[in-house]
Amino acid sequence: AEYMGEPAAAEPKAKAGKKAKGGDKAAAVPAAPVGENADDPLLRLELRVGRIVECDKHPDAESLYLEKIDLGEPTGPRTVVSGLVNFVPVEQMRGALVVVMCNLKPAKMRGIVSHAMVLCASNDDHTAVELLEPPAGAVIGELLTVPGYSGSPPDAQIKKPKIVEDACAGMAIDANRVLVYKGTPFQTSAGPLTVKTLANAKKIA
Repeated sequence: AEYMGEPAAAEPKAKAGKKAKGGDKAAAVPAAPVGENADDPLLRLELRVGRIVECDKHPDAESLYLEKIDLGEPTGPRTVVSGLVNFVPVEQMRGALVVVMCNLKPAKMRGIVSHAMVLCASNDDHTAVELLEPPAGAVIGELLTVPGYSGSPPDAQIKKPKIVEDACAGMAIDANRVLVYKGTPFQTSAGPLTVKTLANAKKIA
């Protein structure tokens, strides 16, 4: 089922002929907020800055890369499989700073388990795909943020694909090639994220 946040409590009906104290103003005092847009699906994603430290073609799939991505974790780089061979040259992948979705359920791709996903932007017909690029000074492993969206930590593991779909539907590249969420730029400690050429791209995955 689609995650829609907590249901709103029903407002009590006013008695006929009487006004709430304070005239036309609402009598109910809202509860203290737990965060801005706290029920937005974006906040359930764990999007971090990573660096690709190794990248080669998957031994059993010509269109897939097999990568090792450093996320600053004590367990070492994660193994990640990405279908980017036909879009991003291996030389551009190696050493690149990238955006990594870290709390997906591990998935076996042609015999090798992938433990995260590299996020990219694409044009409408998916003939052009580009990496989302954190700025040079971004810290490996830092969590991406969007001003106006805050709350509880991301899910330990996302179990429903629709959460990812709903969050990615709000992402886009603006006219300045900056990654935004519902019009507001994503941020790292070193500034916003960009793509090389795909201004106004609407597909992020």
